[in-house]
Amino acid sequence: MSTNTKITLSDKELTLVTNADWILTKQMIIQKVYQMFAESIPAVQSLMMRKNVNLPDEARSSVPKIYKGENYLQLPYVMFDYPRSFNKENIFAVRTMFWWANFFSITLHISGSHFKNIKKNIIKNKELLTRDFFIGINENQWEHHFESTNFLSFHTLSAEDRKKYLDQNDFIKLALKFDLHQWNNMPALLFEGYKKITSIIS
Repeated sequence: MSTNTKITLSDKELTLVTNADWILTKQMIIQKVYQMFAESIPAVQSLMMRKNVNLPDEARSSVPKIYKGENYLQLPYVMFDYPRSFNKENIFAVRTMFWWANFFSITLHISGSHFKNIKKNIIKNKELLTRDFFIGINENQWEHHFESTNFLSFHTLSAEDRKKYLDQNDFIKLALKFDLHQWNNMPALLFEGYKKITSIIS
């Protein structure tokens, strides 16, 4: 019987499949991300519930949600959505993401009538976007990576391009990205990120 090379293991693969430590460590790290996100909920709720923050009613009354997956572009991830309101035509969400081997991020994702209602706040506060923000340019609003086909640094864009990307779709995604090497400072960095998000929609 011939050997199927697709199901044989390389030396590296054989080392991994016979060693439980790495997968147990991975599970421990994922659990720590869950804990980090869960412990941030009270402070984020207090921040988002301020009266001057322009939230749709259904987002204001939403319940925080933390969940994980194993295969965003073949790598594990954890997401924390709050505030959140998703339906077929209208979306309002602040999504925090941990993506294995890549980054933490916070994304403001608004579409449909919610975007129309909040767009004036974003335009009024657009100078705040020049500091750290990326703007989504992909027609597919469900991609999260920071390749140049999906997000561009807002401050590098011309005034003409800034207007174009604010106007081209009935949705907008504005994101902050954090290096994984900043892990030990991540709770504070994420909270500062949430403050920047609220300043844009206030």
